[in-house]
Amino acid sequence: MPIFEPGLTALVEKNHAEGRLIFTTDAKFGVEFGKLQFIAVGTPPDEDGSADLQYVLKVAETIATHMSTDKVIINKSTVPVGTAEKVSTQVQTVLNERDSQLTFTVVSNPEFLKEGAAVSDCQRPDRIIIGTDSNVAEQLMRLLYEPFNRNREKIIVMDVKSAELTKYAANCMLATKISFMNEMANIAERVGADIENVRQGIGSDPRIGYQFIYPGCGYGGSCFPKDVQALVRTTDAIGYESEILKAVERVNFRQKDKLFSYISKHFKLDQYPDAIKGKTFALWGVII
Repeated sequence: MPIFEPGLTALVEKNHAEGRLIFTTDAKFGVEFGKLQFIAVGTPPDEDGSADLQYVLKVAETIATHMSTDKVIINKSTVPVGTAEKVSTQVQTVLNERDSQLTFTVVSNPEFLKEGAAVSDCQRPDRIIIGTDSNVAEQLMRLLYEPFNRNREKIIVMDVKSAELTKYAANCMLATKISFMNEMANIAERVGADIENVRQGIGSDPRIGYQFIYPGCGYGGSCFPKDVQALVRTTDAIGYESEILKAVERVNFRQKDKLFSYISKHFKLDQYPDAIKGKTFALWGVII
């Protein structure tokens, strides 16, 4: 496996050995294989922080190029509001060039997986968001997710744009919690309070919870930074000033210098610039 996730290697090996999981570099075979076509590619930040959709649209073009039957095209990638319309336009353009009368539906089906718990989150999801106005597509998606929807009703059906925004809203909410706790940690440091005690005190409130309230060097990772920036760029594009999201981004950016400020203070680098020369620092939880 090119990535590490607990349980992923065993899951892939088992299903591949039993013939339920097939890999191919033949796009035509992949498109012809199933009625449901998932787009699950990266949406890295562009130079201005907006989501780069070139890979999403390229897959849409590939599907349209090779489809010989009607398809349901599912956006699994994290994409800005309005991407389903762009995917639909891309597919229809190619079909028109082929003079094809085939039909398709574009569905938004965002993922909510945590790094380190992705397999568990996939098999036992908290919720399954399906964004579509098509009854046929909805029923196919319900059939697809039936094995993961047995204990209770987890499927939430909504319009496509709401589903697209739900993914960004969730990540931005979690990023906001982390930036808020970093602000509290900075305040606690100045007033002489213990932020760990504060964290336990507010985490016990079920309305807040213990997840995503650990202070640190920022919210890190790849998803939160790019998703907050992408939603900020979206609000800029529609002429809305998102003060909260921009503040979250500013706090996170400022927090990146926090660790070095501690090191500088501890070793008195303002007085002894070479005090850390030759030293090795171990950073808990950092992947380089």
